[in-house]
Amino acid sequence: MKAIPENTKLLSKFFRHVLNLKTIPRQGWIDKLNLTNPESVADHSYSMAVIAMFLGDFLKIDTTKMIKMTLLHDLAESVTGDLTPEQASKINKNELEENTIKAILQELPDSLSKEYFEIWKEYLNKSSSESLIVHEIDKFEMAIQAIQYSKHTNKKLIQEFLNSSMPYITNPKLKEILNNMLYEE
Repeated sequence: MKAIPENTKLLSKFFRHVLNLKTIPRQGWIDKLNLTNPESVADHSYSMAVIAMFLGDFLKIDTTKMIKMTLLHDLAESVTGDLTPEQASKINKNELEENTIKAILQELPDSLSKEYFEIWKEYLNKSSSESLIVHEIDKFEMAIQAIQYSKHTNKKLIQEFLNSSMPYITNPKLKEILNNMLYEE
C-alpha cells in the first residue's frame, strides 16, 4: 500500500474542492424551473457515477474509468459554478474549465494529476467509447432528474430538459429505462 503524500496541505485543498461541489446548485433547474432547492453538482455527479457503474458493468467496458470520468467531469464547477449555455459560450466555458481543472489537479501527486487530467480531457473530447457513454449518461441523468422534478412542478416546464437530452440518449437500455420513467405516472 502506498503512503499518502507528505504535502497534505495540498490534498486538503483538493478535498475542499470536492466538498464544495455539494454547495453548488445546478443552475439550469434554478433558471428554468425556479427551484429554490435544486440538486447540487455533487448530487448530479453521484447519480452519474452509479449509472456509470451499472452501465459499464452491463456493457462490459471500463467501469472504473467511467466512474472516474463522471466524478471528474464537473469538478471545475467547484470554482466556476455551474455555468449554463446562456452564461458562457462553449469555447469560453471549455477554456475556463480546463484552466480550473488543471489548477485543482495540481494539488495531487503528479502521476494522479496527469491521469485524472487525461481522463477529464478524454471526456471533453469524446475520444473513447467510455467518454461517449458518459456524455450519454450526463444527458440521461438530467432527463430522469427532470422527470423527478415534474412531480413537484409544472410538467410543461421540464419539456425543454427532455428535448435537449433525449436525442443524445441512444443506448437501448437507457432509452427503455427513460421511457418507463416517462410513462409510469
